[in-house]
Amino acid sequence: MNPYLKYCLLLMICCRGLTGWAQQKPNILWITIEDTSPEFIGCYGNKTAHTPNIDQLAKQGVRFSNAFSTGTVCSPSRTAIITGVKTYCTGTGHHRSAFPVPGFMKGFPYYLQQAGYYTTNAAKTDYNIREEPAYIKEAWNESSGKAGWWNRKPGQPFFAVFNFNASHQSNTMTNPYDRYVKAVLSNLDKEAIIADDAFEMPPFYHDTPEMRREMARVYNSLSLTDKQIGKLLARLKADGLADSTIIVFYGDHGEGIPRGKTNGIDFGFRVPFVIWFPEMYKQLSPWGTGIVTDELIDFTDLAPTMISLAGGIKPAHMTGRAFLGADRTKAPEYLVLSSDRSDNGPDLVRAVTDGRYFYARNFMSWMPQLRYIRYMEIGAIKQLMRSDLEKGALDPLQKSLFEPRPAEFLFDTKTDPWETRNLSAATDMRSRLQQMRGHLEEEMLSVKDILLLPEGEMDTLSTYTTPYEYRLDANAYPFHKIYAAASLSGFRTADALKKQLALLNDTGRIVRYWAVTGLRAQPLAALKSRKARLLPLLDDVYPPVAVTAAAILYELDQDAKAKDCLTRYLLGENQYWALMSLNFLLYSHDKKPFIEPVQQCRAMPGRSYAAKAACMDFLGSLDLVPNDFNHRE
Repeated sequence: MNPYLKYCLLLMICCRGLTGWAQQKPNILWITIEDTSPEFIGCYGNKTAHTPNIDQLAKQGVRFSNAFSTGTVCSPSRTAIITGVKTYCTGTGHHRSAFPVPGFMKGFPYYLQQAGYYTTNAAKTDYNIREEPAYIKEAWNESSGKAGWWNRKPGQPFFAVFNFNASHQSNTMTNPYDRYVKAVLSNLDKEAIIADDAFEMPPFYHDTPEMRREMARVYNSLSLTDKQIGKLLARLKADGLADSTIIVFYGDHGEGIPRGKTNGIDFGFRVPFVIWFPEMYKQLSPWGTGIVTDELIDFTDLAPTMISLAGGIKPAHMTGRAFLGADRTKAPEYLVLSSDRSDNGPDLVRAVTDGRYFYARNFMSWMPQLRYIRYMEIGAIKQLMRSDLEKGALDPLQKSLFEPRPAEFLFDTKTDPWETRNLSAATDMRSRLQQMRGHLEEEMLSVKDILLLPEGEMDTLSTYTTPYEYRLDANAYPFHKIYAAASLSGFRTADALKKQLALLNDTGRIVRYWAVTGLRAQPLAALKSRKARLLPLLDDVYPPVAVTAAAILYELDQDAKAKDCLTRYLLGENQYWALMSLNFLLYSHDKKPFIEPVQQCRAMPGRSYAAKAACMDFLGSLDLVPNDFNHRE
């Protein structure tokens, strides 16, 4: 061979090798949007939606039909994303609670940095942990509204997150309509606007012109979101990076309208999720491209998956699995999910899904699906629903959203996508119910769900340890005993009642708390003859026990001592016990005697946002303050 040609050939081989080495690690672009369910996006089958950019990513990439947030409100879901750990292990399930996590539990972009990546976030954090600024600084090279791939070193791979909030609940239901017009409609071309009569109304909403005007906000806010995503994709292409960047698109939890966000059913958890692979990295997709996969994933899987793609090592504390890269593991049969307090509205739901069937265990079942949450109450759509309820205009399904929940839900989302039929009592579903219930119990006992502690208890222990570490101390946290009491809560049976009454004498304060919490869900008729057993609890040394017992006794016959007990904690210094008292009063049948104490509580200096919001919900339910955006407090 001619020596010159031989030299050129060798040079070409070397250059190709260098190019392949330089491009060995893909760039990764995350596009996250807020408060969105798959049902409202075109590629998931909604023919009304205007989401062409998202749809194109799905057409050319991989669309996940079974992707789930681990929580139903933003900050807990983001804790799970950034840590790769379930919030019922970290103790971060309550919305904006800011409890500490162990020092070894770093935000996962830190591990990408160790693998050579430039990490940027534009710009939402909201990780729901203590000392968040330091946590952010360690995880990200840049975290601001100006952050992006453009400041990295030449040739350095990047991991860049862009969060779009046009679809946030503020636009879809909470802000006044004129603000929505200015923020959303005025920024859309005429052909991108969805008319009020163009879509199918979910059956759990009363189909009226007023409700349709509100529901159209969901579609148009997503239309604007898609437009913004298109601009980002155009910049990626203009910068010559589209052919070397894997794109991940997803929503942070379910749709931000009543019965979605904050509610522990499939509609609150299931999210749109798409991964687009450029030609250079198509071999990294185990499913191929231009395809739909029903593989189960949840948000704790994202951290280990990104670390796997980057060539890093997954930390031992991460509970999720990698579904891409060299460390990919098999998909599970079930996912376990959780939903806890959102703003002023407490809850404890643990859920199991296999993608089709969705099981939800409601531990605080006396509260309805549409419980009082201030940020929901100020939205016109929630006010329309409450107004129609008062008028008797709702059908049985729509009305049921305001009624106490059963202890368990079981929905078949394939035949009943809007979750209108609870199958938990169906004879032919007994085996499936028992299997999913058993899987949940096994998970809770295995990880020692720390959120079975009252939130005030976690605040106290966080002064000297972390909830994550505390749960592992069997002496401090005798979980099996606590779970045995909590597992009865919500079931309205004579057997459960008998066991709960016996547990009121337990020496363990958390056991007593769950015994009396379970009694709150029992029918009042079953408790009237047990009043003598409950009265001594008003003096219990553990405030959550006394408050809960007082709530029950007040509902029985407006007992004066119970009223005094609730008032004492309502006006006390402890924010958590005040909030607990308020949330019981929100569901009382006789609120009027508490008007003055609640007004005093609201005016107290230093009251937490959650406590003030609960006060406003209480007063708003009696028409003593307006329920609108300008009175959100």
